[in-house]
Amino acid sequence: MPFLRTDHWRCAIVHAPLTEVVEAASLNGFPVTTLPDIGDHRFLADPFGFWREGRLHVFVEAFDYRSPTGMIDVLIYDGTGRMLARETVLREPWHLSYPFVFEHEGEVYMLPEASGSGRLSLYRAKAFPREWERVEAFEFPEAAIDATPLHHAGRWWMFWTPAGDKDERQSQLHISVADTLMGPWKNLGLFLNDRAGARPGGTPVVVDGKIVLPTQDCRGTYGRGIRLLEIEGLERGLPKVTPGLEISIPAVLRRRYPDGMHTLSAAGQVTLIDVKKIGIGPKRDMLNLKRRILGA
Repeated sequence: MPFLRTDHWRCAIVHAPLTEVVEAASLNGFPVTTLPDIGDHRFLADPFGFWREGRLHVFVEAFDYRSPTGMIDVLIYDGTGRMLARETVLREPWHLSYPFVFEHEGEVYMLPEASGSGRLSLYRAKAFPREWERVEAFEFPEAAIDATPLHHAGRWWMFWTPAGDKDERQSQLHISVADTLMGPWKNLGLFLNDRAGARPGGTPVVVDGKIVLPTQDCRGTYGRGIRLLEIEGLERGLPKVTPGLEISIPAVLRRRYPDGMHTLSAAGQVTLIDVKKIGIGPKRDMLNLKRRILGA
């Protein structure tokens, strides 16, 4: 019986702003701090960061192959890069991942991937970073995967992938628009169908007047790498998407985690990434098989 393959992710802090990474088209040459490895059958992935009172709060998907659902953890770092705490801050009956955290009009919001619930839910921080409440006024008509919001040209834009079959989940980019964050949202349609990079994978940034969106290259394996998309025309309400450069796994992590990278997110003066190794062995394989049987 052939062994199954199991993804094991590891998050890291790259000590450079995302704009510098994009301009260099490389993660090499910047100092890197890895987040903890939490065990052979568990991992942290999808890091998004938010600074508050001189501390970096890194929100991640925390996944255990013994459970069918992931949850959202936060890791708190001081200004010297020392980890102060880690705890679970959001748990639901369905799987949670991709905790996109952002601020709007003095409030801190989180927009996690939760397609297993049949909807896209926005959360507001009641007591940052530990307590979150669902915003019932938020209305998005799709159970979007890895939904990535951007406020630009006086309107809100959402880059997302549909919760369809495996091919759709790894190859499609849709764009929606709204006048306010709460909606109503209008789906402008499918703008890219390409496994080499369409599913969102991080924070949109503006470089040389162009919006750059990190996306996931899913050729051959889920989360194989990061490809940048250039997005123009939002000011005119006519988005144009152009595939751009690929960003490779940083050399300092490539030996231990050579098999993928699927998040590139901005957090002030640092950039957050996750990298992957594919494990082979009966222990993780059986846990992974059990999870799949349970319907994750």
